[in-house]
Amino acid sequence: MTTMVAQRIIIVTFFTLLLLQHLTFATATALCQFSFLDGNTLYNYTLSSPIRNFPHGILSEDGFYKVAVNDTTLWFQLCDGMIFNHDPPICADCWDCGGPKHCGMKCNALVANNVGGYHVCTAIGRGPKIDVDIIDKKNPHTGVIVKMSNSGPKYNCSLAVSVLCNLNGVQGPQALERLGACDYVTELKHPSGCAIIINVHGGGWGWFGTLLIIVLCLFAAYLLAGIVYRFFFLGIRGIDIIPNLDFWVSLPRRTQSLCTSLVRKFKGPSEGYRSSYSPVNF
Repeated sequence: MTTMVAQRIIIVTFFTLLLLQHLTFATATALCQFSFLDGNTLYNYTLSSPIRNFPHGILSEDGFYKVAVNDTTLWFQLCDGMIFNHDPPICADCWDCGGPKHCGMKCNALVANNVGGYHVCTAIGRGPKIDVDIIDKKNPHTGVIVKMSNSGPKYNCSLAVSVLCNLNGVQGPQALERLGACDYVTELKHPSGCAIIINVHGGGWGWFGTLLIIVLCLFAAYLLAGIVYRFFFLGIRGIDIIPNLDFWVSLPRRTQSLCTSLVRKFKGPSEGYRSSYSPVNF
């Protein structure tokens, strides 16, 4: 009995972990999806989807990206939270991103500045809100920019990471720029920054088709209203129930006469209508 209970617990735990892993992957995938339509061309970017040689997409297999410039160090992960199995951040405090024991584990981006010999850390990307946009609308092949932010007690911080398209491999962030009090910018090169291009062919008749549909709908409404009125209020039965029947019956003949008149007007009288009399010389 105890063995069966233990087996059930193991099975339930296994499927629970599998479900959590699936939900985590689905959430990360949904966060970093972006599409850009340029004319008849659709550019799809799914940064966290697996691609060749990169089963986790844009996500760093180390659990984080890192760039250090002068006295500033930045750790971040795109489309998911950071995981530190090695080289964790060492900060004087880290209460807005996991605390001293789990520093960096509760945010998407963390920056450390050397202040008086101590590394003071600030979370600059936190929560599920991640914005993805095109870098250059005139050249969508360039890549996308991923933006994340965090509202702190002193500053509203943000991080913008330009993901440049590079089919040859990955080049991690090498530069870091600070804009304002707590806004940072960096870039990396990755195959996930390259779009999947789909040609979208325009269909339909455009505005003419819309106008034609409106006219046909109005005509159908006119016929229906006329038939209902003549049937219920005038007591008319049979084919005469159609409103203005004489006009609709004569419409083909009227159209033919109009077309014939227009042809004669532009082409002149035909041979059959020319006079057969010969001129007489006196």
